[in-house]
Amino acid sequence: QVQLEESGGGLVQAGGSLRLSCAASGRTFSSYNMGWFRQAPGKEREFVAVISGRGGATYYAGPVKGRFTISRDNAKNMVYLQMNSLKPEDTAVYYCAAAPKYGDDSSLYDSWGQGTQVTVSS
Repeated sequence: QVQLEESGGGLVQAGGSLRLSCAASGRTFSSYNMGWFRQAPGKEREFVAVISGRGGATYYAGPVKGRFTISRDNAKNMVYLQMNSLKPEDTAVYYCAAAPKYGDDSSLYDSWGQGTQVTVSS
C-alpha cells in the first residue's frame, strides 16, 4: 500500500479550472495504477479517471471526458487531475486512490487519500 494526500481543491465558478494534486509515499509508486474518484453529497462514490503505472494508458468517465486530464510524474511520486470547463455538477469531494490492477472499479483500489473538496458555483 501507499500513503496518499490530495491537495488543490477549492471554490471556483462554473467554466473555471482547477488542478488537483496527489502526493504518494513509497518507492514502488510507478507499479501502481492511480485513479481519481469523487463523491457528491447524498451520492455514491464514482469513478473519474485512471492512469496506468507508467502513464501510457488513461481512461475517463463519460461526464468528464474531454474536460479533465489525468497525468503523473513518477520521479516526484505525484498524480494530477487537471479539471477544465467545470460545472456545478462536478461539485464533490475528490479522492486519489492506488490500485495494483488497472480499472474503474473502486474495489480494485487498496489505498485511498482523505479527499479534497471541489465546489463549483453557478
